[in-house]
Amino acid sequence: MLPKIDVPIHELVLPSTGQTLRFRPFLVKEEKILLMATEADDAKDVVKAIQQIIRNCMLDEVDIENLPLYDIEFMFLNLRARSVSEIVDLKYNCFNQVPIEDKPDETKQCGGQVSFKMDLLEIRPVINPDHTNKIEVNEKLGLVMKYPNFELLNSFNLETKDHEKLMDMIVSCIDYIYDADNVFYAKDSSKKELLEFVEGLPSQIFGKVQKFFETMPKLKKDLDFKCPKCGYHETITVEGVQNFFG
Repeated sequence: MLPKIDVPIHELVLPSTGQTLRFRPFLVKEEKILLMATEADDAKDVVKAIQQIIRNCMLDEVDIENLPLYDIEFMFLNLRARSVSEIVDLKYNCFNQVPIEDKPDETKQCGGQVSFKMDLLEIRPVINPDHTNKIEVNEKLGLVMKYPNFELLNSFNLETKDHEKLMDMIVSCIDYIYDADNVFYAKDSSKKELLEFVEGLPSQIFGKVQKFFETMPKLKKDLDFKCPKCGYHETITVEGVQNFFG
C-alpha cells in the first residue's frame, strides 16, 4: 500500500456566524475540478466547482447551499491562499485619456500598467453601517430578509432593470414576515402570496428592501492606483472573488 501524504490543517472564522471551521488545502483533484469548470466558460459550472471544492476541503460540517455569498467567497479565498499562495499579483491598465503628441486636439488611452501585490488573507467582508436585514413597515408589521446564496445570485442579477426578475429575487430572499401577533415564514407561504405582499408595500418601504441588497456585506479591497506613465491617480475597488486573481 502506498503511503498517504499528510496535509496541514488550517482554520477560518465564518464571517456571518463566527463559527470556526477547519479545512485542508485543495489538492490536484480539486484543481482539476476548477480548471475544467473555468475552461467550460460557464458561470454555473464555476459556481458548482467552487461549492464542490469547499465541500471536499472543509473538515467540519457546514451548509454550503444556504451560506450567503460573502461567506462562500471568504472560504474560497482562504482555500486559495492556503493551497497556492497567500499573495496574488494583479495588473491593471490605465484608461486615462492623454493628448496625442502630434495631434494636440485628439486623445488616446494612456496604456500604462500598474501592478499590485495583494495578500488574500487580509481580505475581509466590508460591512456597511447602514445595512440591516429587518425592514419595518410600521410599528407592528415588518419583514426580515435572508441573504441570497451563491446559486441564487448566479440565477439573478442584482443590477437587473427587469421588474419581474427583481421581484422574484426579493421574494426568494424573504425569510419571514411578522405582525403584532404572528410570524409568517416564507417557506410556508406561496410565491403568489409573497409577491402580493411585496407589491403592496409603500414605495419608501420598497426602497428599504432594495437598500438591503445594495448594502449587503461584500468582499472588496481598495487599491491606490497611480499610473507611472501619465501620473493619473484614483482609488479602484477590487470586488468579487474572480477579480482577486488577476
